Amino acid sequence: MTTPPDFGGHEIEEGLLEDLGGPAEHHPVSHQDGPVLDDNEAHAPGQVCAVCGQVITPGQDVRRRASGGWMHEVCPDRT
Repeated sequence: MTTPPDFGGHEIEEGLLEDLGGPAEHHPVSHQDGPVLDDNEAHAPGQVCAVCGQVITPGQDVRRRASGGWMHEVCPDRT
């Protein structure tokens, strides 16, 4: 009888049954607890909008133009 080498536990076998067409393993730790990356808007407080000329304030979403300038995602009303 041969003894298999010790590779440090079942970590090497994780997902093996699923790879072979079996049911997915249940993971006791959620893999969905990562950082929330929904907010991918750019912000450039203090810059001047290339479209309306107003100063961009903190919290306003902006876009970078091909010319390198910044513009509001939606320019505010000029009142």
